[in-house]
Amino acid sequence: MRRSGVTIMGAAPRSSLEPVVQESTPAIIARSLRRAIAAGDFPPGSQLGEAALAKQLGVSRGPLREAMQRLTQEGLLVSHRNRGLFVPDLTSDAVDDMYLLRTTVERAAVERLLQTGAGPACADLLDAAVARMSAVADRPDSEEMMDADLDFHRALVESAASRRLSRVHETVIVETSMCLRALRFAYGPGEDRVSEHRELAAAVRAGDLVRAVAALEAHMRDGAQRLAQ
Repeated sequence: MRRSGVTIMGAAPRSSLEPVVQESTPAIIARSLRRAIAAGDFPPGSQLGEAALAKQLGVSRGPLREAMQRLTQEGLLVSHRNRGLFVPDLTSDAVDDMYLLRTTVERAAVERLLQTGAGPACADLLDAAVARMSAVADRPDSEEMMDADLDFHRALVESAASRRLSRVHETVIVETSMCLRALRFAYGPGEDRVSEHRELAAAVRAGDLVRAVAALEAHMRDGAQRLAQ
């Protein structure tokens, strides 16, 4: 590279290529365990046995321990002295705290995506999720309803294009999934859930921050109250 007749040594050429990020084995195991917890394979209060898990996953105990430590740090597992690792119980305080964090993260995501002009593209994703929810509104406790509900909120946060918001949200959305599956019969009529999500999607499409935040907070309050009953 030359500048004013001077050669600058060691300057790397510009490239659109980015380094390939390879996940470590503990990261892959941790993701698998998150999915299993979210799917209800390990209900609240259940113990995760290291030997059985290592055999089931086909991995050695070293990376499994590291993966389980990650989930412990995230709050998805809890260690009981001399007993082992367990999926946390769903107390009323835990549910309230979970919804407090979700509201904070998703409100920040709404603010960011509207500021960056990502509202219309995000609204397309949200509307698709609402359509899936509407199709199974007569089965509010179904897996399809829960999956569409959670996909709606993932799309909301992912559209903000913030890695840190997404990272925090992924943990709390696993807890939410676990909670919905454990308490699915307390979540209320399907049409109510569809209308709440539709209002939030419409506010995002309109670029109306005040309306979107109000819809989000009302939806979160309603969800927390239903699950606390």
